Amino acid sequence: MSMGSDMYRQQILDHYKNPRNYGELPDPTFTHEGYNPSCGDEIEFDVELAEDGETIERVAWDGDGCAISQASASMLSGELPGMTLDEVDDLDRDDVLDMLGVEVTPMRIKCAVLAEKVVQDGARVYEGDLEKAATSTEEDE
Repeated sequence: MSMGSDMYRQQILDHYKNPRNYGELPDPTFTHEGYNPSCGDEIEFDVELAEDGETIERVAWDGDGCAISQASASMLSGELPGMTLDEVDDLDRDDVLDMLGVEVTPMRIKCAVLAEKVVQDGARVYEGDLEKAATSTEEDE
């Protein structure tokens, strides 16, 4: 194991124990939640858009689950402000895995990408491109 991966592990634990932007927004533009049934992860994101209706101004999230899912949500919550909904839509699992910086086993990929999928689906629901009450990672495969 290299020192680099150890540093990233510390970062994941730090985000897990001290999640950034945790909580709720008083007046979100949209809210969406999602689940990863195979691991028991739950995440809900509140997103507030700027006046242009497409740039994320601020986000908050809450949830419960494994360290990977919660750290991923915490890290993503720091990346999202300033992004447009189109940019969010373009994110893929590699972006999330790069952000986490650790090797994620195939079993844990769903934990890692849950937050991203929740925000992407929430944006699509908000824009009228998707009808979905909640997101589940079980629909991917």
